[in-house]
Amino acid sequence: QLPVLVGTLGKAFGTSGAFVAGSDALIETLIQFARTYIYTTSMPPAVASATRTSLLLLQEQNWRREHLQSLIQYFRKGCEQLGLQLMPSDTPIQPLLVGCEKRAVKMSELLSERGIMVTAIRPPTVPKGSSRLRITFSASHELHHVDRLLDGLKIAAQSVGAEGSSDATAGLKEPLSMTGALS
Repeated sequence: QLPVLVGTLGKAFGTSGAFVAGSDALIETLIQFARTYIYTTSMPPAVASATRTSLLLLQEQNWRREHLQSLIQYFRKGCEQLGLQLMPSDTPIQPLLVGCEKRAVKMSELLSERGIMVTAIRPPTVPKGSSRLRITFSASHELHHVDRLLDGLKIAAQSVGAEGSSDATAGLKEPLSMTGALS
């Protein structure tokens, strides 16, 4: 058995905050001596309720994880077919290695113009020469969202190599967030 369990509630739970679980002695010690805990504001009741609901959904609805995994595999296969270099990840966060900081930013901008939100991650967050696009899936996404993303990535990847490409806003649809939640 583990003497202490620490977990975050941000990504899988879709809320915010964290927790520490352990023996009564451990928890009492943290309460009495962890200076940062003493001055921490408690979790708002609405966030606590949302976290509890998320926990119930995670326990009862396996189809969400299964659907998410199928989206991830479909996306990875599509990127492979397009010759796009994904970094290793089995999680809903799929890093697409671009390398050049300017190319990553430009690809993010081109996707945004097409109504697809994908964040460029660049130095100092990542080492120089390893800029990437951070693509995040959720169980709310559907296969047609992934197809739309793959089409946008293909166009953006082709466009960053040549200036003066075709109108990037052609075929603009409803905004699609690939940062975890649909807009």
